[in-house]
Amino acid sequence: MLFQTLDNKQKCIGVYYDGNLHFSDELPEGISETWSYSSSLRDREFRYGYLQCGGKSLDSVCPSNIKDDWNKINNKLKAFMRSIHLAKVSLDDNCFYDLIPEKFLLEYCEIKNRITKHVFENFLPPKNMRFLTSLTKVIEDISQQKLNIDVDKFKPFLAEHKARQWRKKINDISPYIKYDIFGTKTGRLTTKRYSFPILTFPKKYRSILKPNNDLFVELDYNGAELRTLLALSDKNQPTIDIHEWNRKHLSENKISSRQEVKNSIFAWLYNSKKHPNEEVLRKVFDKDKVLNEYWDGETVKTCFGREIPADKHHALNYIIQSTCADLILQKMIKIYDILESKKSNIAFCVHDSIIIDLHADDKDLMKDVIDEFSNTRFGIFRTSVKAGKDFGNIRELTT
Repeated sequence: MLFQTLDNKQKCIGVYYDGNLHFSDELPEGISETWSYSSSLRDREFRYGYLQCGGKSLDSVCPSNIKDDWNKINNKLKAFMRSIHLAKVSLDDNCFYDLIPEKFLLEYCEIKNRITKHVFENFLPPKNMRFLTSLTKVIEDISQQKLNIDVDKFKPFLAEHKARQWRKKINDISPYIKYDIFGTKTGRLTTKRYSFPILTFPKKYRSILKPNNDLFVELDYNGAELRTLLALSDKNQPTIDIHEWNRKHLSENKISSRQEVKNSIFAWLYNSKKHPNEEVLRKVFDKDKVLNEYWDGETVKTCFGREIPADKHHALNYIIQSTCADLILQKMIKIYDILESKKSNIAFCVHDSIIIDLHADDKDLMKDVIDEFSNTRFGIFRTSVKAGKDFGNIRELTT
């Protein structure tokens, strides 16, 4: 049976189904399909229209025969949202259904049901639906964890115009991270509008972010994209720093700096620039083999079930970045499962790293967490582990 949740917060349990609004700590039996995930749904299995149609908006999938009705009700919703914003009422701290007239909720949910039904009848589920569902649960939990922000940490930088701009921006936005799993072609996360901009926030000011528990612990693969390419080329992983390993292979060409080696290889990899040690590189990082296996001339098809239209110029980039992104996000799901019901939690994910908000009582779990992160489907990936009392001052613990 189709239904709609009335809020996405775990504390706000309310659903619309069978023409009525229901408010209870227990979800009704018989409901099975809805538009999008809510934390109140975490302990049961449902089908989600938003995931079925690949993250498209209600606007874009609304059938033409009800488009006028949808536009009218959606414009009313926007008016209510503007009023809430002007009244400075926080939707993070209040249940949405307490702020909206019941009559509107009934009309809105009914037409949302009709759009959802259309999606299930006209869209095939993506091959990675199970993964998308699990990832959605993780990022929804992250979105409800209030960040511990110390704006006083901006003080040493306030002579800078950029720092003042960032402080104003942080004061004006919600202190929560809201990810979008459909924001890029490759599956890399982006953040939604009004989210705390964790993916673009300058490293210089990261010390304003403090853990809610005792310590931030960051897990990061050493040379994630290069290791992914090695794995897809069926090559063994070096146990040492991959950029140092590359430097040793290229030393005969007088490239002695680790950073020089790193820059030159990425230029060769993604920009097709000639490299002084081209022959050796092609033996180690077999770009042609990877392209032949995962690109059919029109579409990239990764080992994680993603299909991405691509021309030759973008194909290798999409293969590596998408595979790498899904590898890390799947590890985030596994670590989330390890920490479930513990005092620690995943604070956020920044590109190729996962940051854990560690409580001292859970420190013995860290070995299991690090082992899970390091042991990939492609073998052991060298992992750096950093920790600190704030996000701007984390130091490496192991290499």
